[in-house]
Amino acid sequence: MTVRPAGPDDVSAIAALERSCLGADAWSEGLVREGVTGALPTIGYLVAEADGRVVGHATVSVVGDIAELQRIAVDPAYRRRGLASDLLDATIALARGGRADRLLLEVREDNGGALSFYAAREFVEIDRRRRYYRDGATAVVMRRSLIDGCGASAGAGEAQGR
Repeated sequence: MTVRPAGPDDVSAIAALERSCLGADAWSEGLVREGVTGALPTIGYLVAEADGRVVGHATVSVVGDIAELQRIAVDPAYRRRGLASDLLDATIALARGGRADRLLLEVREDNGGALSFYAAREFVEIDRRRRYYRDGATAVVMRRSLIDGCGASAGAGEAQGR
C-alpha cells in the first residue's frame, strides 16, 4: 500500500470512490478534477494505492494556520487494513508542511465508527452543526492540534504557562 499525492490520472478513481463511499454527499468528477489539477489552490488530494489501483483518498484544505480534512474515504473491500490511518497520517504531514497548527473536520453524528477512529487519533469535539448534511443529519466538528500550544484540550497551554 502506498499513499501519494493525487494526479490527473486519478480523477476518475477518486470520483468513483466519492460516489460509492459518500453517496448523496459525493463531490462531482468536475470538482474533484479542479482540486487535483490545482484550480483550487488551497486543496490537496492524496490517494492510497493497493493491488495496483486507487482504493482510498483524502482531501485537505490548508489556509493560513488552519487545515481542514474535507474527505477521507476507503473502498469497503480495503477497510480495516490501516489505509484510513495512513491517509490521515499523510494528511497531517501535508497540513504541517503548509504550516497549519490545527486540523479540523466534520463527521456525521451517527457515524460511530468514524467518531471512534478520530477520537483515537487525538481529535476532540468542539462543536456541532445541525442539519449539515443533505439528509438533515448533524455534523460533529472535531479538532486536533498539530503543534504544542494549540492543544486539543482546553486550557492545556495556559496550564503550562504558554
